[in-house]
Amino acid sequence: GVGKSTFIEGFGMYLLEQGKSVAVLAVDPSSARSGGSILGDKTRMERLSRAKGAFIRPSPSQSQLGGVARRSREAVALCEAAGFDVVLIETVGVGQSETMVAEMADLFLLLLAPAGGDELQGVKRGIMEIADLILVNKADGDLKSTAIRTCADYAGALRLLRKRAQDPEGFPKAMTVSALELAGFADAWGEMCALTEWRRETGHFAARRAEQARYWFGEEVRHALLAQLQNGPARQDMAELAGAVAAGDMAVSAAAREMLSRLGR
Repeated sequence: GVGKSTFIEGFGMYLLEQGKSVAVLAVDPSSARSGGSILGDKTRMERLSRAKGAFIRPSPSQSQLGGVARRSREAVALCEAAGFDVVLIETVGVGQSETMVAEMADLFLLLLAPAGGDELQGVKRGIMEIADLILVNKADGDLKSTAIRTCADYAGALRLLRKRAQDPEGFPKAMTVSALELAGFADAWGEMCALTEWRRETGHFAARRAEQARYWFGEEVRHALLAQLQNGPARQDMAELAGAVAAGDMAVSAAAREMLSRLGR
């Protein structure tokens, strides 16, 4: 309810006006039961979806934690290879589990709605610690003063966090924007460009991408091993030990150790 799709459409249109080509990878939540997804993000960005120089690709999250679809990283690489200047990744927006997207993006933006001081506690410290820029949306109409106060609250909270080596003085920071009135986009984009340029000059940009590559290598190995367990010859052992755990005949940790022991034979 913070207006992610409205913000992305407005911000995407602003970037197009600046002569940038824009790709949007929008991840919609999937049903835990059926695995289906409405994929409504693209329909909420009608202007941007029809604009020249823009590309929108909705994908189901497939009930994965992290707020992004598993193959979003490859989609980002394809969009970069296709020559898009800016790639925007919209997550499912469920809070703390969004942190995986930071492992595939150069900048992590946290979009929030105006809220009272007590509601600041609702945003987990973990997600604030990885944010490069906090944008308080809906800074318009009756909510404008509340948005300004909320922004000040978050700016104060950010000052309490431990400074990161990848940030210049003053970052991360909080700003207000209005997706409805298309306000604050120029300032936000300016801060994004300044931060990215500083990281390029200091080597943090390349170091971050190298660390991300290592992270995704580990993820691919983990997924491949899990697929081998579920679909390969070991699936019978998995079923046997899972049955023992379900029946209460074996502890979960003991069953896991036994499974690893059998794999090593």
